[in-house]
Amino acid sequence: MSPRKPSSPEAPTRPRVEGDREQEILDAALAVLVEVGYDRLTMDAVAAQAKASKATLYRKWEGKAALVIDALMSEKTPLQAPPDTGSLREDLLSMFCGTGGLTDRHQTSLLGSVVTAIGRDPQFAAAFRERFIAPKVAVGREVYERARQRGELREDLDLDILTAALPGIVLHRMFLLGEQPTPDLIARVVDQVIIPAATRG
Repeated sequence: MSPRKPSSPEAPTRPRVEGDREQEILDAALAVLVEVGYDRLTMDAVAAQAKASKATLYRKWEGKAALVIDALMSEKTPLQAPPDTGSLREDLLSMFCGTGGLTDRHQTSLLGSVVTAIGRDPQFAAAFRERFIAPKVAVGREVYERARQRGELREDLDLDILTAALPGIVLHRMFLLGEQPTPDLIARVVDQVIIPAATRG
């Protein structure tokens, strides 16, 4: 019989990244993201910004896609129940103007910093769509569903297309034409495009 090998000592428990320290790292990731964009963001740069080791980051996040998604989610205002003013127009204005909406420049600047990654990084794109975009889409769809239940909408509407129309137009004007979203722009899109296309009359 071969001699028994001495049992190896247990690996030391690595400290967890949580609480205030976790938020400091997420804030550092957002700062780097806004400064250089997703494509040029590195774990080294975030570690330097957070005054942490790269190993500390990898204890919590497997890579920059996971880190950036968590950082974006930490910035998100928790989704409230969709507005229910009794009018589709007023619901849309309430939802898309103000904090967390399309006129919130901080939020749109974060979106601009990751938009190129959606087409280049499948791992990031999948997580971004699932965790960041899907909840917003669900809230928007509920606003239109309520309008349908009130009898405001035409019966033949494709809500998947309609819910994407307002943000699609506004973000097109922002990213391609350089026009910053304003409450006036939101109102014009609602009044000239969404309401005429969606409602009975």
